[in-house]
Parts: sequence; structure tokens; C-alpha cells
Amino acid sequence: MNYFRKINTALLICGISTGSSQLKAQQTNSEKPKNVLMILVDDLKPNLGCYGDNVAISPNIDKLASKGVRFSRAYCNQAVSVASRYNLLTGVRSTTSGLYDFGFQFRDVYPDAVTLPQFFMGKGYHTEAIGKVFHVGHGNTNDEASWSIPHHKEKIVEYLLPESTDRKLTREEAFFENTRMFIPDLPSNVELPRGAAWEAPNVLDEAYGDGRLATHAIDRLRELKKNPDQPFFMALGFARPHLPFCAPKKYWDMYNPEDIPMPEYEKDPENAPGMAIKRGGEIDQFKPIPAGKYVFPDSITRKLIHGYYASMSYMDAQLGRVIDELKRLNMLDNTIIVLWGDHGWHLGDHGYWTKHTNYEQANIIPLIIVAPGVGEPGSSTSQLTETVDIYPTLTSLTGFGKPLVSQPIDGLSLVPVMKNPDKRIRDHAYHAYPRGGYIGRAIRTERYRLVEWKNWKDEDDIQYELYDYEVDPLETKNIANEQPKVVEQLKKILARHPDAKRPPAR
Repeated sequence: MNYFRKINTALLICGISTGSSQLKAQQTNSEKPKNVLMILVDDLKPNLGCYGDNVAISPNIDKLASKGVRFSRAYCNQAVSVASRYNLLTGVRSTTSGLYDFGFQFRDVYPDAVTLPQFFMGKGYHTEAIGKVFHVGHGNTNDEASWSIPHHKEKIVEYLLPESTDRKLTREEAFFENTRMFIPDLPSNVELPRGAAWEAPNVLDEAYGDGRLATHAIDRLRELKKNPDQPFFMALGFARPHLPFCAPKKYWDMYNPEDIPMPEYEKDPENAPGMAIKRGGEIDQFKPIPAGKYVFPDSITRKLIHGYYASMSYMDAQLGRVIDELKRLNMLDNTIIVLWGDHGWHLGDHGYWTKHTNYEQANIIPLIIVAPGVGEPGSSTSQLTETVDIYPTLTSLTGFGKPLVSQPIDGLSLVPVMKNPDKRIRDHAYHAYPRGGYIGRAIRTERYRLVEWKNWKDEDDIQYELYDYEVDPLETKNIANEQPKVVEQLKKILARHPDAKRPPAR
């Protein structure tokens, strides 16, 4: 048994956990402890019906939003999966921990950290992870101490058609399966073949991982229902719409390719500093993407965006199956549900694809919280929100208050905003991304985004980006030099945050 799980178990057995006392108090007061279902979706941006996207077919997420509170200005703390999931599950921003990249484990920095599920485990909850919760791959592994039972893993990169891989191990499969841990002399990434960026076979939903995850989650909910006195924390992580866009043909057929929205602006922002600009990257790992090309032909761009929507609708259907089962089991009234996208996604805007920038489309995320008895069903708020807010929000919603744990908690409880969507608990959202030897720290207010790019090796080398979303929602021009007064005002807000911690040495 993992060392940290031993500690949790010992505390519970001895009855000395304050959480156990609180749980008993809730039961004594006839208030049944609320279950938590946290749904994590890889690469999901707010291109959803409930967020005003008229093309998106997302009936189940839309229905979920009608039952809870939708956050229209929620942002990740860093636009890359591994760091964003650490932000969520530890409550710590990347600039606080220094964890920005793959290949670092959060317990290397915070060995005694109490993760969000681990917190609930210490309060007497059963905790389990299904699918992608922590980022497993690229040299990172699961955190066993966070779960009451072993993590149920599924594939992120999965193909069904032989021509998609030519029956060979592809670059992204090797990354996500941590193949190099088992085969150290595996050829370098560029020597492995590229897998297909999309496929659309005529298969059942369970032919792909997200369908199997939904089935497993349904089975687990039925099992958990047998012990109604045992509260649970279930983290369910769907892979789509992460690349490759592999989804059953029926979900592709839901969309007319001619109706697919194409990028409005495919150039770099004018006057943007070099380190802010993205070229290639993850998207180049797939065929038939023209690697190294800045703007793709319209046929490729349209196919990729079509694939993103199809993959999202496939995931939405699987999510709906799980929520329907909760309803069938009469568990909805006692379960808090959180839907969270780990970061946004560039769909050809600026000529960029995937994430890994400090721009709007890479950082804005969907966030929906359904908490029975808290907030008006179907309400929304424009409160600027961060991923790190979810940890203290869930501990508050379940009656445990502010989490007192060894690691710093950078977020704020959103419960006051859920009760009153017009209430404001902060005037900006904060996020960051390192690129080209610089750390870019950003603040997003209702109108502006300021990005401070500071050279890791020369802290006097600082450059700024400023975008005014009221007049330039597509970020066509960096106006930092034209608006010095606005820059100074926003720099004062940024100064409330400590300097970014440097990443650990490799």
C-alpha cells in the first residue's frame, strides 16, 4: 500500500481525523453527506450550445448547465494538460509550484501535499479515478495516494483503422503510453511515424475509450449505490476532443462540413513579441498535417474543426449516459457535479492549433457546477474564475470549509458567486505560460489581458502584451506601447502576485 494512503487509512481507523468527526456530525444532524462527481474533459473549450455556439451539438452538457451555475469567464491557470491538472488537483498555480512542464511529479515539490480527492478521502469519502484525471504520459504518472482503489485507465490516443497507423507505434501513442519508461532505447520522436489526425469508422460508441469509460462509470455508480451511507468522490476524465479526432462516424455525420465555422483571423497579433508566437508543435505530430506550414489549406482546416466538433459531440453523448444513470439511481439530489475543461484550444485562430499560449482561445474554459440547493438552476455568472478555485469551492460546498493542507491553496471559494451571480470576489483571472526562455505571466480583466514576458536568465529583459477585447476580440494587435497608462494600471494588479517560481532542475 502507498505510504500516503497508509497515513490516510490509519487516521480514519483511529478516528482522529477532524474530517471523520465532521462527517459524523453531518450524519447526526440528518444531513446526508454530498457525493462529488467531477468530470474532466481534455482540450474542451467553451464551443458548446450553452455557451452560445450555434453550431455545436452538445445537448447533455447544455442540460447539465440548465441544472446548475455556468461560469462564462473561467480560465485555466496554464494551457497545458499536466500543469492544469496539477492546478486543479492540488489547488496550486504553476507559478507558485514551479511545475510547468511534463516529466515532473508534483510530490517532488510538495511531498506531503493533500490532493483534492485525498482531502475527501481524509474526510471519510471513497475516492476513485476513471480515465484521464492526473496526466499520465510524457513521463508523468498517476498519484496512487489520491485514490481508495486503483486508477481505471483508458487510452487517450486510440485508432481502429489500420491505415491510421500503418500498424506501427506512432509518436503520440508512445508519449501517452510512457513507452520510453519500458523501452529506453526507443527511437526518437521524429523517427516514429505520425498517426492520423482523424478517423471516422462506423462503429459503436464503446469501440473507443470514452464509451468504455462511461460504461465503467455507470457500473461503478451502481456498485456505490449499494452503500448509500458511504459518500464518494468520483473523478471521471474523458479524452475527446483531444487529438486525434477519432469518433464514430455518426457523430461526424451530425455536422454539415459547409456549416463548420472557419477561423476569422489567421495572422500573428501585430507587434507581438517573438516568444508569444506559436508555430507547429503538437499538431505536427499527426498526418496529413503539413508540418512546418503556418496556415493550413482550407480543406485541412475545415476537416480539423469538423473533427473537433464531432469528437466533442461523441464525448457529450457519453457524459449524458453517466448523468442519466445518476438520475435513474435517484442520486442527482445528493451529488455535486462539476464539469471542467482542462484548458482551451486554438482552432486555427492566429494560424495556431492546440494550446500552449497565453492567448484567449488557449486559456478560456467551460466550467459548470451543479450543487443541489446552492444557486439558481440555469444561472450564469461573468465572475472571472480560475481552475484553482475548484478545490476550495468543493470543500466549502460539502461543509468542510477552507482546506487546511500543507501546500498553498491559491484559489477562492466560488460559493458566494453561485448564490449570487452578480457578486464579485476578484477583479481578474491569472494564468501563465513559459516559452522561449521567458515566463509569461498574464492577468485577464473583463476588458483587457496584460502579459508580462520576463527572461528567466535576465530579469531586466521584460516585454509586454496588451489586448483590448472590447474593441479587438480577435487579438489582432498588441497595443502595449500605445496604451502606457492601461499597462501601468494592470501592472499594479499583476504586482499583487509573487514572482514566478523557477522550474525544478531536471
